[in-house]
Amino acid sequence: MTRTDRFQLPHVAVPQEAVTGRRAILKAGAGVAGAALMGYAPAVLGQAKRFSGVTLNVACWNAKYPVLLADYLPEFTALTGAKVNYETPGLQIYNQRADLELSTKGAGFDVLNITFVFTNRWIGNGWLTPLDPYIADRNKTPDGWDFADFLPGAVSPLRDAKGGAYGVPWVTDSGMTIATRFDLLKAQGLAMPDTFDDLEKMAGLVHRKDGVDGFLTDNHWGFWYPPLLQGMGGDIFRNAPNDLMPTLNSPEAIAAAEQLSRIVSKFGPAGAAGMAFGQSQELLKSGKANMSTVTHVAGMEMAGPGSRVASTLRFALCPRGPKGRFPGIASHGWGIPEGSRNKDAAWEFIRWATSKELLSRMVTEKQLGSVTRRSIYDSPDYRKLITVNGQDTGQLVLDTIKLSDQGHMKYRTVPVYPQVNVQLNQAIGRIVSGQMSAKESMNMAQTSVLADFRRAGVKV
Repeated sequence: MTRTDRFQLPHVAVPQEAVTGRRAILKAGAGVAGAALMGYAPAVLGQAKRFSGVTLNVACWNAKYPVLLADYLPEFTALTGAKVNYETPGLQIYNQRADLELSTKGAGFDVLNITFVFTNRWIGNGWLTPLDPYIADRNKTPDGWDFADFLPGAVSPLRDAKGGAYGVPWVTDSGMTIATRFDLLKAQGLAMPDTFDDLEKMAGLVHRKDGVDGFLTDNHWGFWYPPLLQGMGGDIFRNAPNDLMPTLNSPEAIAAAEQLSRIVSKFGPAGAAGMAFGQSQELLKSGKANMSTVTHVAGMEMAGPGSRVASTLRFALCPRGPKGRFPGIASHGWGIPEGSRNKDAAWEFIRWATSKELLSRMVTEKQLGSVTRRSIYDSPDYRKLITVNGQDTGQLVLDTIKLSDQGHMKYRTVPVYPQVNVQLNQAIGRIVSGQMSAKESMNMAQTSVLADFRRAGVKV
């Protein structure tokens, strides 16, 4: 059975001979020269095609960066000789298939995205290849590639308990707040919300102004609920990662669920309880909903082509609660499965795909946002690119990632969190849709998680 048979999805196959024509050849040649200056060149320039005959199987979920990366794959083949079979299915499909592949230590993939929620499971079980030997080997990683340039907060989730690196980050999703129609808030004499109470009050004040709903976010409650819970002094577990007793029916958990559900149901459009990411994005971009909790990457889409709210868009840090500010942060990175038979070529791909040169080009040519290299954030040109209506959104990203030093995202990287995530999504959905009260639904979630743990042999 071939790899594409397993995924049952179309993929981008980039053969070596695909890079043809004078324009492509010139582009590839410029890429080699520029790469040598900016942090990527084949490890041994005299052997630029040393991976000829190798076919790499690479997969990631369909976020903006991996989708855009497909356009550059012919250049990697031109530089190294390696062909690339490339797939970018949806997140849930990708996670299921990647988890199965890694858990069986199969040889079907050479490079996979390490999804944030699975970092502890995939790294802790020894299913991924340690990268420190590659990073330290000057024959495989020239100094100019500069691993130290990656933001520490982006790299730390991709390390094991001893600090060893298993992934190279391509994004750190940073949760924050936007107002697509900030003009409506400004007309009421309002600034952007600083607290969740501010958010609720302001959403009410601007709800249905100019026909625009006051608030909308996507129904990934397992990501948007914890910042409110932690801001109230609660948490998902009693003390992750050491004590994994869930605390989903604590007074703080119930109060947080009530407030989130109240904001979504009172000030959102019909059907907000079940609205997935793509749906919510379209409504926000079209100016039919105003305030939202989004990641920086998603927020920047509101400033892009096709958006009707680019001129009225405003960003702010994730709101805080009485106990502090705890934004959702999720770092994703490229890793090498332990079962890969092409590890050197796989590392060459990772190094190329996360190089200063290529990321800088993706920023200027594709308007890529939320990169993971400090040198790019420090670039005046990049900061200008992600300045929206006079607001430096890059500084908001850096401030958000810095908040990860609190360690508040530990709940999300423990091996059992995916099971909790499922129950949280269902629990908040029941409350928002009016099927259950917050107390009833969170009690059910607590009971269901404990039952899941017992079936899986998890001791709490």
